[in-house]
This record gives sequence, C-alpha cells and structure tokens, in this order.
Amino acid sequence: MNRILSLIIGCVFTFSAHAQPTQPADSVAIGKGGFPVVYKNDTLFFVHSKIGPYKPLDRVNTINRRITSFIKDAEFEPDSLFMLDSEISTDIWWRDRVLFSVTDMDAKTENMSRKALAQKELDITKAALNKELKSKSIKSILLQAGLTILVVLIIYFLIKYINKLFVFTRRWLINARGSILKGIKFRGYEFLDTERELKVALFLNNILRWLVIVIVLYLALPILFSIFPWTRGWAEILFGYVLDPLTHVLSSVFNYIPNLFTIGVIYMVTKYAIQFIEFMAGEIEKGSLVIGGFYPDWAKPTFGIIKVLMYAFMFIVIFPYLPGSDSPVFQGVSVFLGILFSLGSSTAISNMVAGLVITYMRPFKIGDRIKIGEITGLVLEKSMLVTRIRTIKNEEITIPNATILSGHTINYTTSAKDLGLILNTTVTIGYDVPWPKVHDLLVRSAQDAEGILKDENKKPFVLQTSLDDFYVAYQLNAYTDQPEKMALIYSNLHQQIQDKFAEAGVEIMSPHYGAIRDGNAVNIPSDYLPKDYKAPAFNVAGLGDKEKPGN
Repeated sequence: MNRILSLIIGCVFTFSAHAQPTQPADSVAIGKGGFPVVYKNDTLFFVHSKIGPYKPLDRVNTINRRITSFIKDAEFEPDSLFMLDSEISTDIWWRDRVLFSVTDMDAKTENMSRKALAQKELDITKAALNKELKSKSIKSILLQAGLTILVVLIIYFLIKYINKLFVFTRRWLINARGSILKGIKFRGYEFLDTERELKVALFLNNILRWLVIVIVLYLALPILFSIFPWTRGWAEILFGYVLDPLTHVLSSVFNYIPNLFTIGVIYMVTKYAIQFIEFMAGEIEKGSLVIGGFYPDWAKPTFGIIKVLMYAFMFIVIFPYLPGSDSPVFQGVSVFLGILFSLGSSTAISNMVAGLVITYMRPFKIGDRIKIGEITGLVLEKSMLVTRIRTIKNEEITIPNATILSGHTINYTTSAKDLGLILNTTVTIGYDVPWPKVHDLLVRSAQDAEGILKDENKKPFVLQTSLDDFYVAYQLNAYTDQPEKMALIYSNLHQQIQDKFAEAGVEIMSPHYGAIRDGNAVNIPSDYLPKDYKAPAFNVAGLGDKEKPGN
C-alpha cells in the first residue's frame, strides 16, 4: 500500500516536472513539499533532493526497503541507530549499513541545519520503530510459544508412532522365524542358525529404531531453536554439523567424477591388454604359436610376471588420481606399509626370485621325477614361492625355492624317453667265480626284469668297479624309460639277480663273507641245490676240505 501511494505521488510529481521542463528537479521537489517516507500509515519525514543518480523517489523507495529489512532482523534495536557526518550528507547508520541520508538541500528546504534535521528525523524514526517492535513483541511471543508447542507435539507423535512401527517389525521378525529367517548358509557351512539370525535381526531392528529417533530429535532441535530469535544461531550451528559435511562430501564426489573417469579408462585399457597377453600365453602354452628360444612351459609364469608388472604400473599411474593421495597421512601410511613389507618379506622375496630363476633355468617340469637333496619324488606344483613333491610313500613335501636354488637337483625324467635312464646296482662276488659267468648272469637278470628296455641299442652292460680283498664289485647298468617306476624296477631287478645267481649255484658275497662256516648248507636257497649235494665239513672263506688248515 505504501509503495503504491509513493508511486502515485511520484507519477504526479513526474508529470508536473514534464509539464515544466525548464524548471530544475530540485526546485520541483522543494516546491511540492518533497516525497514522504511513510511507515505503517505514518509519515516519518520528507525527501526533497537527489543524491548522485538517485532521485528523491528512488531514495524514498530505498529507505522503505531498508526499514522493512531492519525490522525483520531479530537483532535490530532502534536505539542502536547512530548518525555520522560526511562532506555532502549526514548519514543514519545501523552497524555497517546506511538507513537514510540528509543532504544540504533537504536541510535548506526545512529551514534547518543539516545536522539538526538529521537528528530530528533520527528521533522520529526511532520512536516509530520502537512503537512497532513493542506492538509486535507480545504477538511474537505468543506465536513463538504456539509454534513451540506444536513442534513438541509433532515430535511426540512422531516418536510414538516410530516406536509402534518398530514394535510391529519386531513381531513380524519373530513370526518370520523358520519361514523367512532360516539361517545363513554358504556352501554347506552354516554361519548363523535360525535362532542366532533372529537375535541379530532383532538387535539390528532395535538399533535402527534408536537411530531414527535420534535423527528426528536432531532435526527437531534446530527447528525449535529457529523459533526464538535469540536461539536462531544455535539452529544454524546444529544444521551446519550435518549440512556442512554432507555438502563437502557431495561436492568432493562431484569434483572427483573426472578423476573417476580417468581411473576407469586406465583400468579398462590395462584389463584388456592383460586379456590379450593371456590369450597369447595360452596359444604358446598349447603349441599353436611357436617363438624361437621360448619354451611353452615358460608361457604361464611369464604371463604371471607381466600381469603383476602391468597391475603395478596401473596402480602407479592411478595413484595420483586417488582421493587424498597428496595428503601427508596417506603418504605416511604408504611409506609405513612399504617398510613393513620390506622387513617382513625378505624370505618371501628371496623365494620369489629363486622361483623366477628356476622357471627360466627349467631344471624340471610338473610330472618329472626328481631328487632334491635326500628327497626323491614326483613334481606336483611349481609356484613362485615353493615346489611341491610327492614321494613314493605318497608324502607331499613342500620345498622353498631358495633351498632348491642353493643345492643340486637330479632329474630322472628329462632324458628318459630319448636316451633312456640308466639304473645301476652293485653286487660283490668272490674271486673263485669267473667274471664272464657273473657278467652273463647279471645281463640275463636285467633282460628278464620288468621295466628294463629291450632295445638292441640299449642293452644292459656290466662294469667291474673294484677289486677288493675278498670279492670283486660288479655294477649292473640297465636302461629304462619309466623313471616314475624306479622303485618297482629296482625291486624286480634285485629279485631277478637273486634267482639267476641261486640257479647257477653262485653265492653273492655282499658286502663280503668272512665267517668260518661249520660245514652246514651254503648260502644258496635249498630249492636251487642238487639232490645229491653234500655240504663240506669245513670251509674258510669258501675253501674245500683239501685246503683246510693243517692239511
């Protein structure tokens, strides 16, 4: 209403000014009594002149807006208005804001000094605003009390029905026992049975109930504080505790989206590059792709090395794009973890390096029969850290790669198929038996043994390794292409040697036989002795009666 009245008056005066274009604007304002500043149907004072580009009517509208703004401010006190002089005007201030100004032209029109007119208008404004605030205080208090009661009632009913809702969910969970709540199982393992799952569900239901109540109270307190002017600052603080972190998080997430896309692109490129290398490694391992000097059994471990290196390179590239990567805390934790890894993994790293060396040395493959130290068995697994071996007793032995690299390894399988693995065993026979006969018996024993090659180019052969005091050492050597059956072949070979020598009536003096026999049966099974055989009465180291001492 005040603005409409001011606009009407302004239009009238503007029309009058256009009707007399030769008359100055200031003179028109003076002649017509100025433009009134009206508040609550009361005219406070008149504005007669312009200030800079602002005409009297513009000044009136600005003063009205500022008065309305000041009245709405809960901290505004009319008595806190004060007056300051400048070269061209006297200004009325509240805090750091100007309410209105009095010029020399205004004072001249009112036939008063500028300072006196400013003081008069300041007193009138203070009185009007104090009257308005006093009339509003009782209404405001009653309104604030009513709003407080209303908010408290709303909070009360909200909490009441929240409790009812969670009582209902508690009953529903109890009734769902056995139908919906059947326990939690994974691959046959029961993490939680029905009763424990119900207890966990009821516990979470109670926690959720209190969480909702706390959220309602937390949101209600700022609303209550915002009702009263003197507690509105607390409301802003409480809202700030939630809104500020939430705003910061949302802003950080939004600003992080470009980095997230960058990380995604780097990851996808690395992923598909690794898949391509894996495909190539599979082709090499199957023999479909042949690379000179690169063995098929190198494909899988080489792919593993390249995969680790590529993922490490990807992490190095992504690291600067991770949130908080440039913070001292993040960098300190990274250094600390690196030190722990370096100190705690020295043995593991040495085994990994040894595993890499063993891979490219190719001393054995999976399925080979090997001997490492005193352990002989079949290779089951080669990993970066250890090698697993199964012995003939079905014992699985795990050997660190560093141990393998520091010792020697015997591989029985490498040349068994092409050259043939030579098995050897030694027997000692007395000087009284001719060596051609011993050679013949040993060769025939090898030829009849299971697992020994029957190839004409790989015939068994005998070496006389030593001439000792009481016997000659004969070493039988025989070829086989079944190194995985070494124990059985040796056992069968020894059986054949025993049978062949017993059938020929030759005693095996192993390691040597030096006891004085009393004339009983010789060391040959009775089944192989002739029916008319008669044991000598006395024998020393295989000598007959004629050579008996004293004869």
